[in-house]
Amino acid sequence: MVKSKRFIFARHFDGLPKESDFQLVEEETPELKDGGKAAAWPGVIESKSSDFPVGTVIMNQYGWCSHAVIDVNKRDPQNPLRKAPADYPNDLPLSLLLGAVGMTGMTAYFGLTKLCEPKEGETVFVNGAAGAVGSIVGQIAKIKGCRAVGSAGSDAKVAWLKELGFDAAFNYKTVSSLDAALKEAAPNGIDCYFDNVGADFSSTVLNHMNLFGRMAICGSISTYNDNEPAKGPYPFVTILSKQLTLRGFKVPRWFNEWPKGMDQMVQWITEGKIKYREHVTEGFENMPKAFIGMFVGENTGKAVVKLQGENAWL
Repeated sequence: MVKSKRFIFARHFDGLPKESDFQLVEEETPELKDGGKAAAWPGVIESKSSDFPVGTVIMNQYGWCSHAVIDVNKRDPQNPLRKAPADYPNDLPLSLLLGAVGMTGMTAYFGLTKLCEPKEGETVFVNGAAGAVGSIVGQIAKIKGCRAVGSAGSDAKVAWLKELGFDAAFNYKTVSSLDAALKEAAPNGIDCYFDNVGADFSSTVLNHMNLFGRMAICGSISTYNDNEPAKGPYPFVTILSKQLTLRGFKVPRWFNEWPKGMDQMVQWITEGKIKYREHVTEGFENMPKAFIGMFVGENTGKAVVKLQGENAWL
């Protein structure tokens, strides 16, 4: 019988999450029975399914746990059990299947290309640009022949964005005026806005959008831990007058196209057109610490947790 470590909620969040909001428990995983079940970690260590033999590297959302038993016949279409691509390069870290080649990469790829539809010569602005998604968005914008502009929360992150090829980047925490910083970084206005932040930040960005601009709303991290909903300003007149297109999205809507997107990302990475960073936290027991760190800007690139001493990632 395999034992699994799992984090559960000790209490609901009150503002910014705290490590005391989580509890680490140990539990026995159920025995496998016939009918297509696999014990995963994230590679399959025991299987009753011919589709997922022992050793198969898989990607799945099954919570913060070290091991899990998955019934492959009862999979959620919004959370499919995916295998690593058969031709995944041996010289690329498996952890990229959670990052640039996985969900965050697909979020950047499909959110930008499907919703913003950037055209050569246009200006693409992304906030949270040094994060797992934002850093990929800016690089794809450059591949598409666009001017890439980004904002981040430290001078070191801004320097990294310029290393990635961003045409302009600024530290939103130190500029005297976000409005002025946007005007300087995007003097010809913004055609595509990939939003990870929301709230007042986005209201300011909308004032710099060009006529018929497009906006992909990926996240609103500035408001996630608010105890009360944010109030105004209300940008509806701006949206109307500039005839903007705003669309929120969640990346599972394109699950059927993920293989194509993953292949494209692998190609761009191996060609050197997409670069990545990973903020690695060692040890499953440090999962809450890594999670909380994302809300205070500790990570540059994708935040991942490595099970100590193993080639397994969360």
